[in-house]
Amino acid sequence: MDLNSCDSVESPIPSSVRVIPRSRRSVTGYQTFRRQHSIQYESTLERDFIVRQEFDLAVAQVISQPCRIPFTTPSGRQSHYTPDFLVVFKTNSAPPSLQTKPLLIEVKPEADWRRHWREWLGKWKAARRYAESQGWRFRIMDESRIRTQALSNIQFLRRYRDTAFPVEESNAIVQDVRALGSATFDYLLAKHFQGIYAAEGVAHLWGLLAQRRLDCDICLPLGGNTEFWVPDEA
Repeated sequence: MDLNSCDSVESPIPSSVRVIPRSRRSVTGYQTFRRQHSIQYESTLERDFIVRQEFDLAVAQVISQPCRIPFTTPSGRQSHYTPDFLVVFKTNSAPPSLQTKPLLIEVKPEADWRRHWREWLGKWKAARRYAESQGWRFRIMDESRIRTQALSNIQFLRRYRDTAFPVEESNAIVQDVRALGSATFDYLLAKHFQGIYAAEGVAHLWGLLAQRRLDCDICLPLGGNTEFWVPDEA
């Protein structure tokens, strides 16, 4: 079975077929993903998409250019289309019908897809049909879905991701939040870091969020009213 081809319907998680071309018109490179491996990208928008997925604890894996899908161009010529990413979500105890379906993703600037949507409609219809045949979904992601408040928050938190904090203090905060069910940033700061330790506490609390020991609604602005809870896997 060829895992690099869309011809097979037996493999729910294919490997990448991406080969990054040299280009003076776009930013290409590799984005690390949870310190486990690197994911290739061909634009800053694709890079930002990967950053968003890395923070999402429900995401298990992001595969760059997972397959090539045959389609017919408006002129009748046979061609192939390669979507940008496949996002695979973690499974849970729910029945298969209630699991989150993988997402086949095309990352495209809004100006581009608006200008070329008639030209690209055929390949996107082919991608949607293929995704449905695999039990996946297909979605086009532009700036309005990627460069949001959530991305701004994640970029802010990344400065704390590699900071080391006292283990006992971290465990005490996490245990406190777990016992309460949830707690605000201001509450935890006042309880665990009083007086001259407040500045250290600010970094510590954002660090626990950045390191995914705590979670919050990342789509809302971060601040004193941010509500933390302990993710299931922490």
